[in-house]
Amino acid sequence: MKVIAVHLLNDYSGSPKVLKQLLKVWTKKNINTELYVCGGKQGFLSDIPEVTTHHYWYRFAKNPLLRLLFLMSSQLILLIKLLFKLKKTDILYINTVLPFGAAIAGKIKGCKIMYHIHETSIKPKILKLFLFGIVKWSASEVVYVSNFLANQEPLQIKTNVIYNVLEKDFLERCNNIKPSLKDNKIVLMICSLKAYKGVNEFLQLAHLNRKYTFKLVVNASENEINDYFKMEVLPENLIIYPTQKDTHRFYKEASIVLNLSNPRVWIETFGLTILEAMAYGLPTIVPPVGGVVELVKEGKNGFLIDSKNIPLLSKKLNEVLQNTALYQKMSGKAIEYSRFFCEDYFENESTRILSN
Repeated sequence: MKVIAVHLLNDYSGSPKVLKQLLKVWTKKNINTELYVCGGKQGFLSDIPEVTTHHYWYRFAKNPLLRLLFLMSSQLILLIKLLFKLKKTDILYINTVLPFGAAIAGKIKGCKIMYHIHETSIKPKILKLFLFGIVKWSASEVVYVSNFLANQEPLQIKTNVIYNVLEKDFLERCNNIKPSLKDNKIVLMICSLKAYKGVNEFLQLAHLNRKYTFKLVVNASENEINDYFKMEVLPENLIIYPTQKDTHRFYKEASIVLNLSNPRVWIETFGLTILEAMAYGLPTIVPPVGGVVELVKEGKNGFLIDSKNIPLLSKKLNEVLQNTALYQKMSGKAIEYSRFFCEDYFENESTRILSN
């Protein structure tokens, strides 16, 4: 058995991190594994031991038309590369719906094609219809990251749900942490530098709650951060950090973690940073829809609040950070709920789907 895994943009976001975990499991099980990913950028898919990596061209562009042109060009290149590489006996594992060139090549060569679907919020709609149409036409099997996503994007294909999980080395680093309500209360959010991720709402909350320190970690460079906030007045209690390879120090010092994605534009299909926060015993506040609802239970380990409801967000933020008994209760539940999402479960499921 050989698995050919395919991904588009290698960075430090959730979907390449999940693929990295899959690749580590398969190589551990002595499964011959190769990876096709765009070159020129460091991320979770860089230099994975025992995985033969091939690069193809892609460049992200801010301009939507240019970005579409680059996507189409990259997939033509990928299609041609794979036509010369693939064998009918290979399993083609496509991470996210974007690398559609791989699916076309796999269909031509007669491979078993599996998609790992992370997303539902794709714009414009015609692109989404095209990408999911390719999935429906080509895939033998699909893997969703949450039950919400499976119900949101039903494809009438053999379906699996495999939740994202935390790696053992991540859990080992937070196992001995005893969460407590610190004197210096830090509100943390880790996300992409996009308006629909709730960056502006986080800024508003920082303005309204000057007694807390707000830390925003974004998947962007210093120049991109300066450009995004050039017209904004930033409060002194807000600290913004560029892309971080290691986020443990932020969780260690945080008191609470937020996800403020706007569900009218972007629905979170899972929420890996929320799971990481839970493992550290941190209460969380997340949107009331999407895959995050499968992680956070209202009033138990956090709150489900629309990111546009700034008054309620501020009220609940203070409710948690000013009530030691409530904080300790939520912290304990966060750790308890996080234990289900373990690597053993992930290893069993990710191996099972290949042998089906």
